Amino acid sequence: MRRPTLADTLRLYLVTDSASLRGRPLADVVLAAVQGGVSCVQLREKSLPTRDFVVLACAMKALLGPLNVPLIINDRVDVALACGAEGVHLGQSDMPVALARHLLPAQVFVGLSVETEADVMRAAGQAVDYLGVSPIFTTPTKTDTLAPWGLDGLRRVRAMTNLPLVAIGGIQLPNAMAVVDAGTDGLAVVSALCSADDPCAAARALLRCLGPGRIGSG
Repeated sequence: MRRPTLADTLRLYLVTDSASLRGRPLADVVLAAVQGGVSCVQLREKSLPTRDFVVLACAMKALLGPLNVPLIINDRVDVALACGAEGVHLGQSDMPVALARHLLPAQVFVGLSVETEADVMRAAGQAVDYLGVSPIFTTPTKTDTLAPWGLDGLRRVRAMTNLPLVAIGGIQLPNAMAVVDAGTDGLAVVSALCSADDPCAAARALLRCLGPGRIGSG
């Protein structure tokens, strides 16, 4: 049997957003999405105090660990170390990749958001395991980004790098297949799962867009 690659791990990538849960417990929504096929979960909590973030991250690790679903921590290397997360995702204004890589165990993978072609070119010289191409479309869940890449922009990024790509920003079921065809390895979604009436069914529908033969870079 072929061993899963990082691109496999990143196929259906849930980014949590407490504001999008419609009053439901985060653990319930995450578990339902994982049951529907989510392959990794990024815990993104920009406003939580450190102690609360660590408690939540440890609880999420306890939930996902037995299911063999990797936990990725957004921005906070200290929180990732505290909970034993499998990955860290960094933005352009976060801790430098080289420093994060120095602090993290070798087995922890590091993702980096790219918002311009210059970001993509700089990433080539860094110890990055995958790129988050952000945002593909306009999105209300992340307002501190530059102009959307669009599908043509995603194709340009695909031509510039062999690293696994995760597309994020405004991705919903109606446009998901076009995003995959433009070259991404994974779909990162926020409200499409966090706000879904049935996160399990929503994940299954998105997963069908990532079916055999529909992966951008293989």
